[in-house]
Amino acid sequence: MSTWERGEWLNPPAAVEEAGGELRVTSVRGSDFWQRTSYGFSRDSGHALLRRFAQDSAVEVSFVADFSGVFEQAGVLVRVDEHTWVKAGVEFSDGALQLSAVVTHGLSDWSTAPVPDWQGRKVTVRASWSGGALTVRARVDDEQWRLVRLAPLSDAPASAGPYCCSPDTDSLVVRFTDWREDGADAALH
Repeated sequence: MSTWERGEWLNPPAAVEEAGGELRVTSVRGSDFWQRTSYGFSRDSGHALLRRFAQDSAVEVSFVADFSGVFEQAGVLVRVDEHTWVKAGVEFSDGALQLSAVVTHGLSDWSTAPVPDWQGRKVTVRASWSGGALTVRARVDDEQWRLVRLAPLSDAPASAGPYCCSPDTDSLVVRFTDWREDGADAALH
């Protein structure tokens, strides 16, 4: 069984192709994860390949960040239910790639940091869950990890894995190159 076959799709994408150990995912226009804040709408239509995620473990997803349409995005989704989740990765917004995280506990928040030099490169996002907290880090290629977010995450059953969305564009194709799971990070710093 390949790494990709271990998960189940939440909102299947338009197309999925596995080749050479990689997974190419084609999104559907209007796909997104968001709960009400500022925009007023609720969306739970993003594409996510998920499997059980336990406390004291971590998940890493790698993909090529080749986005140019507004709000095109990919990364890691950690999900308890449609009102409790964290998505973190890279998103195209304000004319450039942004390192992005959304934490949702009923309502969504959003934080970004520009990373225009990550365009077309391999991005890895790591979510580590221990002690009631989710620590999210990201890097490009083999550079140093950057802390993206530290967020509370209760002990409710959760799932995690790669996700992608294209709220405003047609047929975003994301090339996921790896999906790994291991033990939680030993420390925040």
